[in-house]
Amino acid sequence: MFFSFDGIDGVGKSTQIKLLVEWLGEQGHSAIACRDPGSTPLGERIREILLAHEDQVAIERRAEMLLYMAARAQLVEQVVRPALERGEIVVSDRFLLANVVYQSYAGGLDLEQVRSVGEVAIAVVRPDVVFLLDMPVEEADMRMARELDRMESQGREFRQRLREGFLAEARLAPGVIHVVDAARPIDEIQQEIRRVASATLRPK
Repeated sequence: MFFSFDGIDGVGKSTQIKLLVEWLGEQGHSAIACRDPGSTPLGERIREILLAHEDQVAIERRAEMLLYMAARAQLVEQVVRPALERGEIVVSDRFLLANVVYQSYAGGLDLEQVRSVGEVAIAVVRPDVVFLLDMPVEEADMRMARELDRMESQGREFRQRLREGFLAEARLAPGVIHVVDAARPIDEIQQEIRRVASATLRPK
Protein backbone atom coordinates (compact mmCIF):
# COMPACT_ATOMS: atom_id res chain seq x y z
CA MET A 1 0.00 0.00 0.00
CA PHE A 2 1.33 3.40 -0.99
CA PHE A 3 0.15 6.69 0.55
CA SER A 4 1.49 10.12 -0.33
CA PHE A 5 0.92 13.57 1.14
CA ASP A 6 0.91 16.82 -0.78
CA GLY A 7 -0.18 20.45 -0.61
CA ILE A 8 1.38 23.88 -0.42
CA ASP A 9 4.17 24.39 2.10
CA GLY A 10 3.01 25.17 5.62
CA VAL A 11 -0.02 22.87 5.75
CA GLY A 12 1.50 20.36 8.21
CA LYS A 13 2.50 17.41 6.03
CA SER A 14 5.47 16.36 8.16
CA THR A 15 3.42 16.23 11.35
CA GLN A 16 0.61 14.21 9.79
CA ILE A 17 3.01 11.78 8.12
CA LYS A 18 4.78 11.11 11.41
CA LEU A 19 1.47 10.49 13.20
CA LEU A 20 0.18 8.20 10.45
CA VAL A 21 3.34 6.08 10.37
CA GLU A 22 3.25 5.73 14.16
CA TRP A 23 -0.41 4.69 14.05
CA LEU A 24 0.21 2.17 11.27
CA GLY A 25 2.90 0.57 13.41
CA GLU A 26 0.51 0.40 16.35
CA GLN A 27 -1.97 -1.41 14.11
CA GLY A 28 0.63 -4.08 13.33
CA HIS A 29 1.68 -2.82 9.90
CA SER A 30 5.25 -2.36 8.73
CA ALA A 31 5.41 1.20 7.39
CA ILE A 32 8.24 3.42 6.15
CA ALA A 33 8.29 7.16 5.48
CA CYS A 34 10.23 8.80 2.66
CA ARG A 35 10.42 12.20 1.02
CA ASP A 36 10.39 13.25 -2.61
CA PRO A 37 12.92 14.51 -3.53
CA GLY A 38 15.21 12.70 -1.14
CA SER A 39 15.54 9.46 0.83
CA THR A 40 18.34 8.17 -1.43
CA PRO A 41 21.92 9.45 -1.71
CA LEU A 42 21.21 10.76 -5.22
CA GLY A 43 17.85 12.20 -4.21
CA GLU A 44 19.33 14.09 -1.27
CA ARG A 45 22.04 15.61 -3.49
CA ILE A 46 19.41 16.70 -6.00
CA ARG A 47 17.27 18.08 -3.16
CA GLU A 48 20.14 20.28 -2.04
CA ILE A 49 20.47 21.73 -5.54
CA LEU A 50 16.73 22.26 -5.99
CA LEU A 51 16.03 23.93 -2.66
CA ALA A 52 19.13 26.10 -2.38
CA HIS A 53 18.47 29.77 -3.02
CA GLU A 54 18.56 30.94 -6.63
CA ASP A 55 21.67 33.07 -6.11
CA GLN A 56 23.62 29.82 -5.72
CA VAL A 57 22.48 27.87 -8.80
CA ALA A 58 20.12 29.25 -11.45
CA ILE A 59 17.63 26.57 -12.52
CA GLU A 60 15.28 26.96 -15.47
CA ARG A 61 11.79 25.54 -14.99
CA ARG A 62 12.23 22.62 -17.41
CA ALA A 63 15.55 21.66 -15.84
CA GLU A 64 13.90 21.96 -12.43
CA MET A 65 11.18 19.54 -13.48
CA LEU A 66 13.69 17.03 -14.83
CA LEU A 67 15.77 17.15 -11.66
CA TYR A 68 12.69 16.36 -9.58
CA MET A 69 11.86 13.50 -11.95
CA ALA A 70 15.38 12.07 -11.70
CA ALA A 71 15.23 12.09 -7.91
CA ARG A 72 11.81 10.43 -8.03
CA ALA A 73 12.97 7.70 -10.43
CA GLN A 74 15.78 6.84 -8.00
CA LEU A 75 13.35 6.91 -5.06
CA VAL A 76 11.01 4.49 -6.82
CA GLU A 77 13.71 1.97 -7.68
CA GLN A 78 15.75 2.20 -4.49
CA VAL A 79 13.06 2.71 -1.83
CA VAL A 80 9.41 2.58 -2.86
CA ARG A 81 9.23 -0.43 -5.15
CA PRO A 82 11.40 -2.68 -2.91
CA ALA A 83 9.31 -1.74 0.15
CA LEU A 84 6.05 -2.49 -1.64
CA GLU A 85 7.43 -5.80 -2.86
CA ARG A 86 8.27 -6.68 0.76
CA GLY A 87 4.66 -5.99 1.70
CA GLU A 88 5.41 -2.79 3.58
CA ILE A 89 3.33 0.39 3.55
CA VAL A 90 5.06 3.42 2.05
CA VAL A 91 4.15 6.94 3.16
CA SER A 92 5.78 9.62 1.00
CA ASP A 93 6.10 13.34 1.57
CA ARG A 94 5.16 14.41 -1.98
CA PHE A 95 5.24 12.41 -5.22
CA LEU A 96 4.39 13.01 -8.90
CA LEU A 97 1.40 15.26 -8.15
CA ALA A 98 3.85 17.87 -6.84
CA ASN A 99 5.68 18.06 -10.18
CA VAL A 100 2.43 18.38 -12.10
CA VAL A 101 1.29 21.26 -9.92
CA TYR A 102 4.56 23.09 -9.26
CA GLN A 103 6.00 23.02 -12.76
CA SER A 104 2.77 23.07 -14.82
CA TYR A 105 -0.07 24.83 -13.02
CA ALA A 106 2.22 27.26 -11.20
CA GLY A 107 5.36 27.14 -13.34
CA GLY A 108 3.84 27.29 -16.82
CA LEU A 109 5.20 24.10 -18.40
CA ASP A 110 2.92 22.08 -20.65
CA LEU A 111 0.76 19.88 -18.44
CA GLU A 112 0.71 16.80 -20.66
CA GLN A 113 4.46 16.93 -21.23
CA VAL A 114 5.08 16.92 -17.48
CA ARG A 115 2.62 14.04 -17.04
CA SER A 116 4.39 12.10 -19.82
CA VAL A 117 7.84 12.54 -18.29
CA GLY A 118 6.33 11.63 -14.94
CA GLU A 119 5.07 8.30 -16.24
CA VAL A 120 8.62 7.42 -17.25
CA ALA A 121 9.95 8.43 -13.82
CA ILE A 122 7.46 6.45 -11.74
CA ALA A 123 7.45 3.31 -13.93
CA VAL A 124 3.81 2.45 -13.01
CA VAL A 125 4.42 2.90 -9.26
CA ARG A 126 1.80 5.35 -8.02
CA PRO A 127 0.08 6.08 -4.69
CA ASP A 128 -3.13 4.28 -3.82
CA VAL A 129 -4.26 7.38 -1.92
CA VAL A 130 -2.96 10.95 -1.98
CA PHE A 131 -3.78 13.06 1.07
CA LEU A 132 -3.99 16.64 -0.17
CA LEU A 133 -3.71 18.89 2.88
CA ASP A 134 -5.41 22.14 1.95
CA MET A 135 -5.76 25.57 3.53
CA PRO A 136 -5.77 29.19 2.35
CA VAL A 137 -2.35 30.45 1.28
CA GLU A 138 -2.43 33.31 3.79
CA GLU A 139 -2.87 30.92 6.70
CA ALA A 140 -0.16 28.55 5.47
CA ASP A 141 2.21 31.51 5.09
CA MET A 142 1.76 32.46 8.73
CA ARG A 143 2.88 28.97 9.80
CA MET A 144 6.25 29.18 8.03
CA ALA A 145 8.19 31.15 10.64
CA ARG A 146 11.59 30.13 9.29
CA GLU A 147 13.99 30.86 6.44
CA LEU A 148 12.31 29.89 3.18
CA ASP A 149 13.98 27.61 0.62
CA ARG A 150 14.17 28.36 -3.12
CA MET A 151 10.79 26.81 -3.96
CA GLU A 152 9.06 28.47 -1.01
CA SER A 153 10.45 31.89 -1.97
CA GLN A 154 8.57 32.33 -5.26
CA GLY A 155 5.86 34.59 -3.89
CA ARG A 156 2.21 34.69 -2.89
CA GLU A 157 0.88 34.58 -6.47
CA PHE A 158 2.91 31.45 -7.22
CA ARG A 159 1.63 29.80 -4.05
CA GLN A 160 -1.96 30.69 -4.93
CA ARG A 161 -1.53 29.04 -8.33
CA LEU A 162 -0.16 26.00 -6.51
CA ARG A 163 -3.23 25.71 -4.32
CA GLU A 164 -5.57 26.11 -7.29
CA GLY A 165 -3.58 23.49 -9.22
CA PHE A 166 -3.74 20.96 -6.40
CA LEU A 167 -7.50 21.41 -6.09
CA ALA A 168 -7.94 21.16 -9.87
CA GLU A 169 -6.07 17.85 -9.90
CA ALA A 170 -8.15 16.60 -6.97
CA ARG A 171 -11.32 17.23 -8.96
CA LEU A 172 -9.89 15.08 -11.77
CA ALA A 173 -9.08 12.14 -9.47
CA PRO A 174 -11.64 12.09 -6.63
CA GLY A 175 -11.12 8.40 -5.99
CA VAL A 176 -7.39 8.81 -5.38
CA ILE A 177 -6.78 12.37 -4.16
CA HIS A 178 -8.48 12.97 -0.83
CA VAL A 179 -8.72 16.66 0.06
CA VAL A 180 -8.22 17.23 3.79
CA ASP A 181 -9.05 20.55 5.45
CA ALA A 182 -5.72 21.32 7.13
CA ALA A 183 -6.96 24.45 8.91
CA ARG A 184 -8.16 22.34 11.85
CA PRO A 185 -6.60 20.88 15.01
CA ILE A 186 -3.86 18.33 14.36
CA ASP A 187 -5.71 15.42 15.98
CA GLU A 188 -8.89 16.12 14.02
CA ILE A 189 -6.95 16.07 10.76
CA GLN A 190 -5.20 12.85 11.75
CA GLN A 191 -8.48 11.13 12.59
CA GLU A 192 -9.78 11.86 9.09
CA ILE A 193 -6.55 10.55 7.55
CA ARG A 194 -6.78 7.36 9.61
CA ARG A 195 -10.39 6.80 8.55
CA VAL A 196 -9.41 7.01 4.89
CA ALA A 197 -6.34 4.83 5.43
CA SER A 198 -8.37 2.21 7.32
CA ALA A 199 -10.87 1.98 4.47
CA THR A 200 -8.01 1.37 2.04
CA LEU A 201 -5.81 -1.03 3.98
CA ARG A 202 -6.16 -4.78 3.86
CA PRO A 203 -7.05 -6.27 7.27
CA LYS A 204 -3.98 -7.18 9.34
